[in-house]
Amino acid sequence: MQDSDALFRNLAMLIKGARLLDIPIIWMEQLPEKLGSTVIEVSKNLDGLKPIEKDVFSCVKNDEFNSQMNEIKPDIILLAGIETHICVYQTAMDLLDRNFNVEVIADATSTRLEHNKEIGLEKIRCAGGAITSVETVLFEIQGRATGNKFKELVKLVK
Repeated sequence: MQDSDALFRNLAMLIKGARLLDIPIIWMEQLPEKLGSTVIEVSKNLDGLKPIEKDVFSCVKNDEFNSQMNEIKPDIILLAGIETHICVYQTAMDLLDRNFNVEVIADATSTRLEHNKEIGLEKIRCAGGAITSVETVLFEIQGRATGNKFKELVKLVK
């Protein structure tokens, strides 16, 4: 993956921020027995959660993902992970087809080749998905510069 250290840092920040702001997380893994499990730099922040294994590129084609989505009933879906132009892209497209509001966290996605990330993000944008960053989305959800959660969020991003 391109700049994997930054990717892992941003995914960890996103996960910690989501937990701080009470945003539900669905943890997916693509064929972990063949491709490997989620790296420790990321998975150590997902304690208490269990990954859902999938063999399809789009999470929407996975029954357990859909079951969790039905429980959560999200207003907006934040997508992160790898690879931007394959799994993230196909998941975003399927969610957009189902009329969900989708935001892809660009700095929490990656690909082996940078141009594939750019292509995946552009296709999502053209289809109606929003492209954002970890800091942008966390502060957008926080919405105000007061309170304990704001203070914790500031510490998290510094």
